[in-house]
Amino acid sequence: MASHNKDTVAILNDLIETSKDGELGFKVCAEDVDRPDLKAVFTERAGTCSAAAAELQQLVRNLGGDPEQKATLGGAMHRRWVDIKSTITGKDALAVLNECERGEDMAKEHYERALDQTLPPDVRAVVERQYRGVLFNHDQIRMLRDSERARR
Repeated sequence: MASHNKDTVAILNDLIETSKDGELGFKVCAEDVDRPDLKAVFTERAGTCSAAAAELQQLVRNLGGDPEQKATLGGAMHRRWVDIKSTITGKDALAVLNECERGEDMAKEHYERALDQTLPPDVRAVVERQYRGVLFNHDQIRMLRDSERARR
């Protein structure tokens, strides 16, 4: 595999881990709230993250690399923190939304870092499209969080 492909594969594998973290994080959030509307949003977002990871894995294969298959240790720790915090706060919707937004902040950072790199045009197009999805997730979670704050 050429050097530039290795660099691209490394960037994509980081984004795969980020997407897997998001998928699992949204699943935890869906489990940690009692409200059906939030469960539905979190479940849908988990599916979006799963699809993003699968698309990135295919790009890595197309580049001759081995795609990442799992989430990160940092993501696992964040999910554990969401579990602990939601248990302490009685699975409070605002607490779960706050932690969910924190996870989306991390995803934004990873995608922004990837977009600061030199990527082949076809890969860049996918990463940019997925980044718009990350921004959508982030903004939707922030809107839900702000709405939850206003309800109190």
